[in-house]
Amino acid sequence: MNARHFFLTLTGGLLALGLGGCTAKTDMPAPAASSSAPAKPSAAALPAVTITTVRAQQRDLPVLYSATGTVMALASVDIKSQVTSVVSKIHIQDGQFVKAGELLFTLDSRTDEANLAKARAQLAKDSALRADAQRQLARAQQLYSQNFISQGAVDTAQAQLDSMAASVVADQAAIEAARVAVSYARISAPNAGRAGAVNLSQGSVVQANLTSLVTITQLDPIAVGFNLPQRTLADTLSALKNGGAAVKATIADGGASFMGHLNFVDNAIDPSSGSVKVKAVFPNPEGKLWPGAFVDISQTVNTLKDAVVIPQAAIIPNARGTMVYVVEAGKAVLRPVRVVLAQGDDAAVTGVKAGESIVLDGKQNLRPNAPVLEQARAPAGGASGPAGGAASKAASGAAASQQRSTAS
Repeated sequence: MNARHFFLTLTGGLLALGLGGCTAKTDMPAPAASSSAPAKPSAAALPAVTITTVRAQQRDLPVLYSATGTVMALASVDIKSQVTSVVSKIHIQDGQFVKAGELLFTLDSRTDEANLAKARAQLAKDSALRADAQRQLARAQQLYSQNFISQGAVDTAQAQLDSMAASVVADQAAIEAARVAVSYARISAPNAGRAGAVNLSQGSVVQANLTSLVTITQLDPIAVGFNLPQRTLADTLSALKNGGAAVKATIADGGASFMGHLNFVDNAIDPSSGSVKVKAVFPNPEGKLWPGAFVDISQTVNTLKDAVVIPQAAIIPNARGTMVYVVEAGKAVLRPVRVVLAQGDDAAVTGVKAGESIVLDGKQNLRPNAPVLEQARAPAGGASGPAGGAASKAASGAAASQQRSTAS
């Protein structure tokens, strides 16, 4: 054996020994994990979620219906003359408030006054003739009793007296008609209200029942008309029978509010919109409600007695229905509820009891049965001043302490 062959043989043996050692090494068990490596935390050791809660309340909740209404006058009269004449005098101005019976216009009535005087003169004439007929009848009856005239003569005298009595009655009726014609010359307000624009001037000719003189619109009280859905008809009719439900009207764009009562419900539902026309009446002594204005209507038609009420913001809608998180023993429990009535920011529900803590803020970070750190709901506008700052610091310190305790 030469030196080269010996070297190759020795090298191959060493390589075989090295590969064998590597194979043996891979079959050895893995060393135990170090005790200092961090362990995966369990669900129970997760940090508590800070939430804000409110208490479910048991109270009466009014049933309100909202709509947009239009202010309308209870009475709006277009004043016209009943006779053709000339305007002698105008007693009002544009936009003036008038009382019922107040004089508005005076027309030329000289012709009608002359006719009235003529009718009175005719009455005086016929009254004199009637008196003469009465005397003639008395004389005829006396002569008949003495057998100087026949019964026919007495009957003729009686007929003449009856004719003159009828003429007197006709004259009295003619006087009344003339008085009515004269009264047409004085045009008065049929109701209290505000006058619109006066459409003529003194000396203008007016045509009977054609020329519009002015419009008087009643402003106090005043009405508001609005529409309600068909589903509210039963409650609305019930409220109308009980004397009219309370109705609140608020002028659009943040105006004043007024309280009135339900006055009218139409006798048919509009098939195109599925709504019914409703009218409410409001006192309007200061004239702030103006015909044609839009107002926001809120009508109370019923009241849910002893309902369990929670904020609508606490309700979680999902595919399985409506849910809320209720705090029980420091954990958030997901519970199904049924909404009986949603009214403004509140909702009457079933499925929770009065006094239970309902999660309001922070529910988006919750899972069922997750631990929670409960905080009472802050008052509107937030806490201010030293007391508020101290309370805020105390709550923050408690939250930090709880989180450190859970992490450890």
